[in-house]
Amino acid sequence: MSKPTIPPEDDLVFLEESSPGAVSTAPSSRNVWRVMIIDDDADVHSATTFALGNLEMQNRPLEFLHAYSAAEARAMLKEEQDVAVILLDVVMEQQDAGLLLVRYIRESLGMSEARIILRTGQPGYAPEIDAIRDFDINDYKTKSELTRIKLYTTVTAAIRSYDQIRAINASRRGLDLIVRASTALMAQHGLENFAAGVITQIAGLLSLRPEGLLCVQENQHGNSASLVVIAAAGHYRDLINKPVSEVRDQRIQQSLIEALDRRRNIYGPDYTALFFVGKAGRDFAAFINTGMPLNEIDQRLLEVFCANISVGLDNVELVTRLHNFAFYDALTKLPNRTRLLELLHEILLSPAKEQMTLALVDIDHFAETNDALGHKFGDLLLLAISSRLQAALGVELTLARVGGDTFGLLGHGDQVNPKNILGQFEEPFRIDGQDVQLSATVGLLRLAEYEGTEADALKDADIALKRAKLRQRSGHFYFSRSMGVDIRERVRMMYALRAAFESGQLFVVYQPEVDLKSRQTLGAEALLRWKTPDGSFISPDRFIPIAEYSGLIVELGEWVMREACSELVRIHALGYRDFIMSINVSQVQFRHPHFLDTLNRALRDTGAPAVAIELEITESMAMEEPDLLIKLLGHIKEIGVGIAIDDFGTGFSSLSYLQRLNVDKLKIDRAFVTEITSSTRGSSIAEMVIQLGRNLGLRVIAEGVEDERQAQILQALGCELGQGYLFARPMSAEQLLAWMQESAAR
Repeated sequence: MSKPTIPPEDDLVFLEESSPGAVSTAPSSRNVWRVMIIDDDADVHSATTFALGNLEMQNRPLEFLHAYSAAEARAMLKEEQDVAVILLDVVMEQQDAGLLLVRYIRESLGMSEARIILRTGQPGYAPEIDAIRDFDINDYKTKSELTRIKLYTTVTAAIRSYDQIRAINASRRGLDLIVRASTALMAQHGLENFAAGVITQIAGLLSLRPEGLLCVQENQHGNSASLVVIAAAGHYRDLINKPVSEVRDQRIQQSLIEALDRRRNIYGPDYTALFFVGKAGRDFAAFINTGMPLNEIDQRLLEVFCANISVGLDNVELVTRLHNFAFYDALTKLPNRTRLLELLHEILLSPAKEQMTLALVDIDHFAETNDALGHKFGDLLLLAISSRLQAALGVELTLARVGGDTFGLLGHGDQVNPKNILGQFEEPFRIDGQDVQLSATVGLLRLAEYEGTEADALKDADIALKRAKLRQRSGHFYFSRSMGVDIRERVRMMYALRAAFESGQLFVVYQPEVDLKSRQTLGAEALLRWKTPDGSFISPDRFIPIAEYSGLIVELGEWVMREACSELVRIHALGYRDFIMSINVSQVQFRHPHFLDTLNRALRDTGAPAVAIELEITESMAMEEPDLLIKLLGHIKEIGVGIAIDDFGTGFSSLSYLQRLNVDKLKIDRAFVTEITSSTRGSSIAEMVIQLGRNLGLRVIAEGVEDERQAQILQALGCELGQGYLFARPMSAEQLLAWMQESAAR
């Protein structure tokens, strides 16, 4: 710093005369210290600039800004915030105008770095202690005590403080930028993307335009031929993937080699060469065209940045491998299911979905081919399939491997269609000198107007694929909205049923079975019902198939069996010793390997007599694998439990098997009971069933009896038992007992 010439006399600055009107006696360059004088006395402005105008502080001249009121200062500071020192008069328009301006500068404008020196010619109007305590000022002086030397000393101290605070804040902001830059870089996938990000982030850290390159040292030869550019920006962008030896600027080659040889950063007059240590001899170096020398703060920030990036460069290859494992198939290098879902998500949010189609391509009988010819051959076959699909259908679409032998295709409907896809399997695949003829089945989903999520879209395409397989192999099927509604309703119902069972919404009702002649109650059928919290009922025709499909019917069936057995014990205890309890058993439940154990436990735990229990199975169940069923029914009969065939007449029973089944009762389906009075065919089927039962020595019961005429015809035909609304609707256990008591009293 040049030494100012200061006269030996210590005169008061404000007693000296100077020519008013000069705004600034310092150069207009921004490489100055800007001092703002705010005072309503023009003489104060003149005296201050006269005293300090020819001086330099820390190798920079001063530049003055002048405001003659607090209001004028407010307006100027909105535009001119790069101010180092503010010399502020306390009393201007108002007695506290200066103090209010301090608060505005600090709180409204956020100028925390500027140093504020409060000056007053009337000390009594603004107590020093109160002002220093309550306002963010840095010095408080009376104008009378500010001689030229004291003014110079005060402003110099303020500028030094301002410079230090600026440096600290710059370092803090720089470190924050480094953290953000490192975070942004770690989000990049692949070495090339990461390296390109390094150039961009260095430029942002230094407030420069991206202008530079980053190279990797492939070996330790120490010459430019061993350096390969992996990222570049600005004038150097054409050098990517080229050796540094092709760079014409010798300054770049020399600085990079020097940084790698010396293993540290090199700071030139208008450039910087940065060193990044790597592993396995793969060090990195970057050249940045700065256009000016870097100050000490920038150099220190770059040192920190390089240390962080060195760690990032060490990890980027690991991150890349992890990314590839997460989003790409290891064998074919195609996007996997997860990546396809990401791409689907993007498409579904864009207008492009109107023309897009998603297809799932399943290779027919691939497992058999794989088992017969070996997994290595199977892998080669999958590679050949992916290669052909990609080459034939174009690079515009996305080909993914979503399963072992299932590929996903996402692209324009003109390309992704059954003809194009299945056409790729007309010619055989040549693998290891062998021609292998394959076929495929395709499920497709048009994304236009599709409202589901990406996961829903993939599921729906899979539904279409399964439907295509059911129809025929080597075919295709397009997903329709109705298919999706049915599937989702089934899934929703499945979860709702489980929740209803656990929360006690399911309950058992009992429908009496009566003697058609005496109208005495001989037993009842246990029926499962579902009542939702809002009071509505869900039909068994809806939830029983869902229970069977999900396997919940096994647990539900056991619970119903136990409830019915327990109720039977209570009914017997009240004196109805001949009462028979009928319990429906579904096919899934009946064929469960532990069904006999379940039946025995229910009888043992409840104490229900086996001879008073009757299991109802459907005719279709009875005719599936009759030999196995005959054996199972034999075990059930050994226990003492009776067997009834429900819905008889709706299937295709073989009379020879029917004789061998050793059942006790036939149940005429309600459709044939209704037919007695409403069909021209009359009672032909009902009469046939009754006659068959008589010939085989079986009891016959008709269900769905709703009027007296039906009951009379059935009785005349020889049917002994009836069940239906004519006698009683299904009722709770308490209602059943009351109904039985009333019936006995009549």
